[in-house]
Amino acid sequence: MACTLLNHSLSPQLSRLLVRHASTQQQNLSTKLLLFHDPSAQLSYMELSQKFYEAMKACASIKSTPIAQKLHAQLISTGLDSSIFLQNHLLHMYSNCNLIDDACRVFSNIEYRNVFSWNTMISGFVELGRMSEAEKVFEEMPERDSVSWTAMMSGYFRNRQPENTLKMFALMVKDGNCVNDPYSFTCAMKACGSLSYIKLALQLHSLVEKFDFGSNVYMAIQNSMMDMYIKSGKVSYAERVFSRIPNPSLFCWNSMIYGYSKLYGVGRAFDMFNRMPERDSVSWNTMISIFSQHGFGVQSLSTFVEMWSQGVRPNSMTYASVLSACTSIYDLEWGTHLHARIVRMELTLDVLVGSGLVDMYAKCGCLEFARRVFDSLNEHNAVSWTSLISGVAHFGLEEEALELFNQMREAPVALDEFTLATILGVCSGQKHVSIGEQLHGYTIKTGMDSSVAIGNAVVTMYTKCGNVQKANHAFELMPMRDIISWTAMITAFSQIGDIEKARKFFDQMPEQNVITWNSMLSTYTQHGFWEEGLKLYTLMRREGVKPDWITFATSISACADLAILKLGIQIVSQAEKLGFGSNVSVANSVVTMYSRCGRIEEAQKVFDLIHEKNLISWNAIMAGYAQNGQGRKVIEVFENMLEMKCSPDHISYVSVLSGCSHSGLVTEGKHYFYSMTEDFGVFPTSEHFSCMVDLLGRAGLLEEAKDLIDGMPFKPNAAIWGALLGACRTHCESKLAEFAVGNLLEFDVEDSGSYILLANIYSDSGKLESVADVRKLMREKGIRKNPGCSWIEVENRVHVFTVDETNHPQIKDIYRMLEEMMKKIEDTGRYNTAISSLRGQGYHSEKLAVAFGLISLPTWRPIHVMKNLRVCNDCHLVIKLISLVTSRELIVRDGFRFHHFKNGFCSCGDYW
Repeated sequence: MACTLLNHSLSPQLSRLLVRHASTQQQNLSTKLLLFHDPSAQLSYMELSQKFYEAMKACASIKSTPIAQKLHAQLISTGLDSSIFLQNHLLHMYSNCNLIDDACRVFSNIEYRNVFSWNTMISGFVELGRMSEAEKVFEEMPERDSVSWTAMMSGYFRNRQPENTLKMFALMVKDGNCVNDPYSFTCAMKACGSLSYIKLALQLHSLVEKFDFGSNVYMAIQNSMMDMYIKSGKVSYAERVFSRIPNPSLFCWNSMIYGYSKLYGVGRAFDMFNRMPERDSVSWNTMISIFSQHGFGVQSLSTFVEMWSQGVRPNSMTYASVLSACTSIYDLEWGTHLHARIVRMELTLDVLVGSGLVDMYAKCGCLEFARRVFDSLNEHNAVSWTSLISGVAHFGLEEEALELFNQMREAPVALDEFTLATILGVCSGQKHVSIGEQLHGYTIKTGMDSSVAIGNAVVTMYTKCGNVQKANHAFELMPMRDIISWTAMITAFSQIGDIEKARKFFDQMPEQNVITWNSMLSTYTQHGFWEEGLKLYTLMRREGVKPDWITFATSISACADLAILKLGIQIVSQAEKLGFGSNVSVANSVVTMYSRCGRIEEAQKVFDLIHEKNLISWNAIMAGYAQNGQGRKVIEVFENMLEMKCSPDHISYVSVLSGCSHSGLVTEGKHYFYSMTEDFGVFPTSEHFSCMVDLLGRAGLLEEAKDLIDGMPFKPNAAIWGALLGACRTHCESKLAEFAVGNLLEFDVEDSGSYILLANIYSDSGKLESVADVRKLMREKGIRKNPGCSWIEVENRVHVFTVDETNHPQIKDIYRMLEEMMKKIEDTGRYNTAISSLRGQGYHSEKLAVAFGLISLPTWRPIHVMKNLRVCNDCHLVIKLISLVTSRELIVRDGFRFHHFKNGFCSCGDYW
């Protein structure tokens, strides 16, 4: 409601203010024009010239075409049109009114042009971005002064041609007449900073030291010098310049705040801000902007409140930064409050603030209000259009975004690189790929493809469209690349699974930052190369790259997948040391790591310490309990989550159903399965059906499991038929197993697990011919049994074992210990060797790993063993009895869950 009232009251007030302001200026100029018609006003040549000068200056400030033409006519009628002084100001007036063609006609009629005349024409062309015509005028000049050179240099820079700025500076130095002009140096330093040419920056610094510019001028150059070093990424060099200045100006302080935020982060920048002897609005704006850009939205808002309380009046830059902060934390209430304050305190709503409001409302989901603010603006530029388009695109409204883009082109508004980059992002999908290709062609045709931002957008677009070849081609054609360009290509090759190519691009990068390292780290972990990922993390620390929360969350997840607890604990300690221990994403990864390493108690402790738990936190602890076979605990956590008003998603229900399956909670599992759609709108997926088939199958309800499959709203996948097959093996149901395998074969499954299960079912039933048939089918299809392996971590080394291992250096001691254990457990009378007599199996890898743990680890320490496949019945019984005869705690994680063995019992209750 507040948003609606705000938008209705905005436009009329602004319109009245603008009309009143324009009318006052028009009246003042009209009064001056009347003086020229008044016969009683006897003015001298000097007085009349002064009046014309003032009138033309005023006309230029309001850019009034009719008044400009009237003044020109008056000038001709008074016979003063031959005055070079007034002709030059006539040129200036026409140029400022964007009447460059009229200015050209005046210029061509000037008989005795001076340097000011030529410079005025250069400035006029530069203002309109017509650099080729400015170049022509510059080349035709009979003589040039420092203003001529500086006008061309600043023109190139303002029109995004910093390389040409530096070329012009080099020509000026070669010319030798205007080298000691300080403004040319400041312009060259801006261009150098924007291109990050550090070698040239050092040369410019040395050249400045050769000239005696005087203390006041030198201070201005020092300001530019610091700015150049900071933008070149060499904040330490800027720091040296700053330390040598006796009384740094506010500009220097403000530059160093910005530089510190880039080099050291927000904390050091804020310390510098607090050390300032005095502050201006730029200081406050810089700090507010730094907080906003680094994701500290709340701090940005509180700094704005402090600025206001100290009596510093905000300007457009302040409002834009604060609105950006509101957008980053999606605080619509704060944003609307600020909007109301702007309307109350400011006479007009300029396009910068208006664009910020449009962006804020759009990103917060108030698209209608965003459009109203946009429509109320008196001026629409590329920024305001881009804000509206990106806001609409943010919510996936691609068609609406493209329609707005078409309206923008009809306006007409000149497209800039950010608009094109935004709309290229909208085309990042198969649906609009043809439009994206057309836009790519447009950027090449207009020469905008040289922009790094557009190049990055093109690479990203082709990557998301699945065309890595075109993405690579676009990357190769980029004249300049930044870290984002290289990172985009790493992501592209990661997307198609080409890890080797991704690493090649990573190694070729001229410079890397934490984002790049994280991208490569994620590439390894997402594709299962966890060990390589952890090696990269180690290299990253060795190179001195400061990790962030993403680094730690990814690395700890890799430790979880490998079940490497000791290294994981070390990385957790490093995260806590650097202040990331309380980060919810890092904490979630720690919960998962402890869970997957069988330390569910430690996982619960970490979970309890998370102050603001999100859905991922709850899902992580539930998945941990499910994997550790504690189904009732999963249900308890799930109900606690609902009490905390946290709505579950499909992953939550996978954990609940999995927990019920591993614990035999059939009634509870059915309840949650059939209520999840009604209670929370979560529709069952293949994962949920797979869990339910597993649950019913384990409980011996095979026909009910088959009926559930038959009633599925979509075609069952291989995982579902595999779950049914596993249940058939448990309950020796060979006929239904054959049916399940028949359906599995339709998927052309290459995984050996299903075939091995069927062979084992036949073997257990004594159908040896059927066993031979299955093995023959496997040979014909070229399917090999996945080799089982187990591993255990001892003294910072991971020891891997396979069936009947012979290569381990302590293998004799391992077999001796295992034979000793087998004799002891046989003496208990609880071991029945007939379990595996039909298959004549040797020592499986998990038995060997447990035996190695017994001879290598102290008696008080639990033995943790990991296996890639499901533990067999014989090994499960043997390890359970070893825990009895040794009084040791043994924890085995197989391919499906954890088994906690203690005093002759397993946490699974022999139900796995």
